[in-house]
Amino acid sequence: MATKADFTAEEWEALEKGITGAGMLVATSDRGFFDSFKEAKALAQHMNQARTKSESALVRDLAGAHGSPFGMTASPAEIEKGTRELLEAGVAALEAKAPDALPAYRALVLDVAESVAAAAGGVVASETKALETIRGALGA
Repeated sequence: MATKADFTAEEWEALEKGITGAGMLVATSDRGFFDSFKEAKALAQHMNQARTKSESALVRDLAGAHGSPFGMTASPAEIEKGTRELLEAGVAALEAKAPDALPAYRALVLDVAESVAAAAGGVVASETKALETIRGALGA
């Protein structure tokens, strides 16, 4: 089973930040002041659940990540591009070094993104587009 030691610092960062980037991509695709709080809470709860309950040790380690891959002034286009690049780099690292962990990683990223999308009363068209971008970057 793969661990953090199996990846370069850049690969590990892409894996970690790809998860939170996916949540941010969905959250920023339909901005609303109160929605942001609900979405941030959904992201945090989902990450905590994965950190404590996932069957994958790699996913538990990755779900312990904190922080955002983007600054508060990042544009939606920057977040979309950056998230796509992070996810593609993370998938490439997993394909090369831990292909058995790839399904669990994909599931975590999609679960986080979908829970953020649903957090504020349902999924709207812009969030659906963001989810499609995430699925594409994951090769899912």
